[in-house]
Amino acid sequence: MRNPYDVLIKPTVSEKSVMLMEDNKYSFIVAKDANKIEIKHAVEEAFKVEVVNVTTRVLKGKVKRMGRYVGKRPDTKRAIVTLKEGNKIQVFADL
Repeated sequence: MRNPYDVLIKPTVSEKSVMLMEDNKYSFIVAKDANKIEIKHAVEEAFKVEVVNVTTRVLKGKVKRMGRYVGKRPDTKRAIVTLKEGNKIQVFADL
């Protein structure tokens, strides 16, 4: 099994993710090759909580211009993790 910190890259904090926290759902940017089972085990091991459900999505990077040069932002994979009632992740508890 992989190290949980190789699977979980960073938490996502946005208006939508803060509203989802009221429903006990937390959002993370995860490794592109991680599957739902690995994400579930990584969250459970890193934060000592019980995960009920994991949903994932892949966001394609935007094409950006700087003058005549064209570049592209990287693609990212995001996971929304639903925790069991009563569990909280301390990183997000202050928001």
